[in-house]
Amino acid sequence: MGRTIKVSIIEDDETLRDGYAFLIGATEGYDVISTYCSYDEASKKIATDKPDVILLDIELPGVNGIDAIPKLKKLLPNCYILILTVYESEKQIFNALANGASGYLTKNTPSTKIIESIKEVREGGGPMSINIARLVIRSFQKNQESPLSKRETQILELIGEGKSRGQIANELFIDLETVRSHIKNIYLKLDVNSRADAIKLARQNKLI
Repeated sequence: MGRTIKVSIIEDDETLRDGYAFLIGATEGYDVISTYCSYDEASKKIATDKPDVILLDIELPGVNGIDAIPKLKKLLPNCYILILTVYESEKQIFNALANGASGYLTKNTPSTKIIESIKEVREGGGPMSINIARLVIRSFQKNQESPLSKRETQILELIGEGKSRGQIANELFIDLETVRSHIKNIYLKLDVNSRADAIKLARQNKLI
C-alpha cells in the first residue's frame, strides 16, 4: 500500500479544481494524473488514466455526480470514488453512497483532511465530514416505526428548524396548501394541536 496514489479530479469550478490538484499533487505519495470539468469530458479518457481514487463533485454540467458514480464504477471497477461537494442533504448523501461512493466530504473540509481521506478511501475506509457522519447516524437512529410519511417527517424537521410554512413550501418546491395539508395530517397522527407539541413528541419518540 506504499505506492503513490493516483488521483483524478472531476470538478466544474476551475479555481477549486486547480487548487485541489495543486494541494494534492504537492503532497508526497500522491499524484494527480488528470482533472476534468465534467463527467462527459472525463468519460472519454478516464478509463485509460486508471486512477486509484476519483474526487467527484455532485453539481456538474451534463451528467451530475450522483448519476456519474455507477458509470465511473463501470469504467473503473477497482477505483474508489470520494464525493467532495457543498451538498449536505440526507437524500444526496444516501443516493451517493447507494450508487457506490466510498466517502463523502463537504467543500469546507480542511485540505489536510481531504488528503488523508484519499489515502483512507484507498485503504478501504469510508471517510466522511463530521457533519455528514452526524446526519447519517441521526438517520439510522430515527424510529423506523414512525407513523409519519417521508414527506411529513421532512416537513416536521423543517418546522423544528424554525421554518415558516412559506419557507417550507419554497424549500420543498410545493405549494402552501400542500404544506398546510401535511401539517394537519402530522397533528392528527401525533394527536397534538400545536407546532411545539408536535416537535416535542417527535423528538421524544425519535421521529425526527
